[in-house]
Amino acid sequence: MLKDQIKVLQEQIEQERQSITSKEELGAFWQKHLGKAGSIAELMKGMRDVPKEEKKTMGQVLNEFKGMVNERYEAMKKRVDELELEKRNQAEAVDITMPARIRPMGGLHPITITRNEMVNVFAGMGFDVFEGPETEDDDHNFTRLNVQKNHPARDMQDTFYLSPDMESILLRTHTSPGQIRVMDMKKPPIKVLVPGNVFRSDSDATHSPMFSQMEGLVVDKGITLCDLQGMLDQFVKEMFDENVRTRLRPSYFPFTEPSVEVDVSCFECGGKGCSLCKHTGWIEVLGGGVVHRQVLENCGIDSSVYSGFAFGIGIERIAMLKYGINNMSVLFKNDLRVLKQFQSL
Repeated sequence: MLKDQIKVLQEQIEQERQSITSKEELGAFWQKHLGKAGSIAELMKGMRDVPKEEKKTMGQVLNEFKGMVNERYEAMKKRVDELELEKRNQAEAVDITMPARIRPMGGLHPITITRNEMVNVFAGMGFDVFEGPETEDDDHNFTRLNVQKNHPARDMQDTFYLSPDMESILLRTHTSPGQIRVMDMKKPPIKVLVPGNVFRSDSDATHSPMFSQMEGLVVDKGITLCDLQGMLDQFVKEMFDENVRTRLRPSYFPFTEPSVEVDVSCFECGGKGCSLCKHTGWIEVLGGGVVHRQVLENCGIDSSVYSGFAFGIGIERIAMLKYGINNMSVLFKNDLRVLKQFQSL
């Protein structure tokens, strides 16, 4: 009889539901009893053998039974969800009494530290900061800086060209192209720093194919070489030591005339002579000079009215001198033993 089958199945379901504790077991229960091929579906098929006068009554009984099983399923589902949440909470529990993980603190790279110090010194003198592109064209990098077509600096041995004709696109060899871009955008008075990476085909203990440079440019009426030395005197005193002095030596750069190499008195030995200054009492730190009249004219600035000075400083050079680093490659290897020494700066 169908009623007897329902009673047996109800007892079976009551027993099974007591042991269901996981979603997998709950899914198996659904398939076994409530699925399309489940036990209740099989009972529904038995309705065809029920006498016609009893079909309505048995249909109500079956529907009520199916509703009861659905209620049991929903109750089991709620309980399984609670058990799963409890297990997850236990697995993800945090013991707040345990000591926290100590994460090592990072620090600025010595080149970044040095660059920031240099910018701060010049900012105190009223300089603005401009950063030009690292990929340059021949016109800004050479031609308008008065570097002639046959100048050795244009050779493939020194310059990284990005175009096959060695004429148009290249990696800038100095930050001086920033001078041209600034003078194109702004007319005097000009007082600007141009820091950034530069690229040259050179590599040894004191040179790298990529290094950092800081260009300085001042253009106004009545600017002379004395203004350059006075400003650099103040710079080296703040960067190295109050007693450090500068010395200008004649040199040559296509974009300045006159041009000078700038030395500082050795801050290690006070000018007496030591291994750092190669027993000369002086250390070369940068180059500069009075901006060439042709460079001003190339930027549309009247050289009969305005003059200026420019200088270029190797940031790695200053970092090596300031922190006693004897090999430039140390600054590019990212050795934590070295970098940790600068965390407190």
